[in-house]
Amino acid sequence: MTRETLSPTIPPLGGNSTATSAQRSQKRKAVTSGALGSALEWFDFAVYGALSATIFPVLFFSGLGEAGALIASFATFGVGFLARPFGAVICGHLGDKYGRRPVLLATFILMGVSSLAIGLLPANQGVSIAVVLVSLRFLQGFSLGGEATGAQLMTLEHANANQRGFLGAFINIGSPLSQVLANVTLVILSTSLSEAAFQSWGWRVPFFMSILLVIVGIYIRLRLEETPVFREQKASGAESVNGLQVLKTQPWTIIKLMLVRAGSNVTFYTISVFGLNYLTVKAGFSQGTAFTMILVANGISVGIGLLGGFVSDRIGRKPVLVIAIVAQLIAVASFFPAAESGNIFLVVLAVTVAISGVQFEFGAQPALYAEQFPTNMRFSGSALSLSFSQVLFSAPAPIVAAALASTGNVWAIAAINVGVLLMSLLFVRWLHENHKAELGEIR
Repeated sequence: MTRETLSPTIPPLGGNSTATSAQRSQKRKAVTSGALGSALEWFDFAVYGALSATIFPVLFFSGLGEAGALIASFATFGVGFLARPFGAVICGHLGDKYGRRPVLLATFILMGVSSLAIGLLPANQGVSIAVVLVSLRFLQGFSLGGEATGAQLMTLEHANANQRGFLGAFINIGSPLSQVLANVTLVILSTSLSEAAFQSWGWRVPFFMSILLVIVGIYIRLRLEETPVFREQKASGAESVNGLQVLKTQPWTIIKLMLVRAGSNVTFYTISVFGLNYLTVKAGFSQGTAFTMILVANGISVGIGLLGGFVSDRIGRKPVLVIAIVAQLIAVASFFPAAESGNIFLVVLAVTVAISGVQFEFGAQPALYAEQFPTNMRFSGSALSLSFSQVLFSAPAPIVAAALASTGNVWAIAAINVGVLLMSLLFVRWLHENHKAELGEIR
């Protein structure tokens, strides 16, 4: 039985010439919805990451001493990653069974509500508030576990084969865009307010801002249709599978994807989260200057991320990953010497190359992940791969870096990062290159 017989009203994905205006409209809505969702999810993550490196140790963990407070603050940041596999398993199964659209709507609302609640928390209230903070951080991570992959698939399953990399990159640039917006917001607040005012109420403003994105995002997602590939799968009678079944049937695929992304995860969170603390506490830069340097690097990386997706449509996903990882290796080895030199230009250059390398890879990542799994397990498989990599490598990165820095061993931080990047480079060779295949035909 052919695909056309199964679902005559649903055109095969990739039909540029036969796309109707309605299909093109849905593709635009999918890209806009995914980009907004990604921006909201990562904006809240970026704000939390920056604040966990700067004032959260004082506001919520002051009784633990300077080093202990910083490590505890980074640990709450890591809880968000620990929660992601739970979101991946539950949301991935629901997304493969009931569709991408309803899951995305639910995760969007959950992230907005939990972020707003963080902004309302009273500071310096002891263990009870710290527990609430951790719980809300868990909900943020849970929602991101479903949202990150769901938004990518909603876009990619509306896209033509020769556009998947580029359109998928629009979703992932929500990360650097949100970093830019978060850092702009924090720079403005930290420089325009007194230190007392910023610690009292200024830090809450970014969390309150997220509610605006939620309102716009819900409006767009309510008007978005389910993806053609998912509707075709349901029409064919193919059953979805849960996360445990995916782990049993596709363990090697999940391991490959998890380890390929590991190096970039360590680079990003070592440089943009721990690096922010290192630049202010150890290297002697002001908080505003450090925020600005990260801001510049993230701003430049937005265009690099789009370029990564575009180039991957032309030459394939694997060559893009190799280029990105090599750039990160150079930048990671340069970051600490640049910081110790006190030269702003050298620091900005090292941070920019590091984060741009990460985003060049991330531009190709949505399409790469989607192209490794068949439709009935694509949400679960992609979400699990992404979430496990975040838990094992993103979450510990700033904690390990902070612990090593407290002993004065910053070179060990760079050595670990380089080692993980080399491991990722090795695993690129075992990925399948499916950048010209139709998603509905991947088995």
